[in-house]
Amino acid sequence: MEKLRIIFMGTPEFAVGILDTIIKNNYEVAGVITAADKPAGRGQKIKYSAVKEYALENNLHLLQPTNLKDEAFLAELKSLEANLQVVVAFRMLPKAVWEMPALGTFNLHASLLPNYRGAAPINWAIINGETKTGVTTFFIDDKIDTGAMILSSETAIDDNENAGQLHDRLMDLGCNTVIDTLKLIESKNVTTTIQNDDSDIKTAYKLNKENCKIDWSKSTADIHNLIRGLSPYPSAWCYFADKDQEWNVKIYEAKIIFEEHNQPIGTLICTKKEMKITSKEGFIQILSLQFPGKKKMSAAELLNGITFSENAKVF
Repeated sequence: MEKLRIIFMGTPEFAVGILDTIIKNNYEVAGVITAADKPAGRGQKIKYSAVKEYALENNLHLLQPTNLKDEAFLAELKSLEANLQVVVAFRMLPKAVWEMPALGTFNLHASLLPNYRGAAPINWAIINGETKTGVTTFFIDDKIDTGAMILSSETAIDDNENAGQLHDRLMDLGCNTVIDTLKLIESKNVTTTIQNDDSDIKTAYKLNKENCKIDWSKSTADIHNLIRGLSPYPSAWCYFADKDQEWNVKIYEAKIIFEEHNQPIGTLICTKKEMKITSKEGFIQILSLQFPGKKKMSAAELLNGITFSENAKVF
């Protein structure tokens, strides 16, 4: 049994759950590497990453390099004398970093590789209507999410599950998978599987304003999947238009109503408490949304303060 001395690299909340589990399982964490502090929000206040907050609370040795190839950083990293590095939702590492420890550097990725390599695997699995996903540990190489796989764990995706809910479940699944991976490495029982590359592999593209916009000409199921796949963050959006006004609206929660109608696609239909939008095979009923300058609210709450005409539409 080889005693592990670990460097952990990560930035968001997803990584915190994994780091906490590693420590609670009594593994030695020699250092934590996370993103540099940056200003965020309207006030542009300096914001710490979730991993930095955790590292400070738990008195862990913390590094925040801006340049991972910097000689001073590489020297400090080497001085920590770790024999293994664990990476969860960080950034691409230069070869000088990932090949430094004797036992290698492994990454936890929130998909069943080789599918959904890239920045937003949880979102795209839901957006594309997948019925299952999971997590994979793999040894890092010189490309993104392509290294030799160690372990994977699978879970079903519920029809109405959103990205936030799946994120939390995959974090729990990831905790167990990382611990199982550490046990294999320390007992020297690791076997790996090379990833297959073929044209059918699906990619987890970076999310941007364009691919988060709802296309109301798509199928009702596709629209519903986009909304839940982007909820609660960064959120699906579209324009609401009525009379001479137009609003950029975020939609967080919706449900499908399959029903024949003869209305144009994108027609906004409201009662005093309900809001629905016509789609190809029926309606998308809006349950929660956010208008510009307002907080997130239910459709019923919004309709208390605003009335739409019969000509209102979305696009």
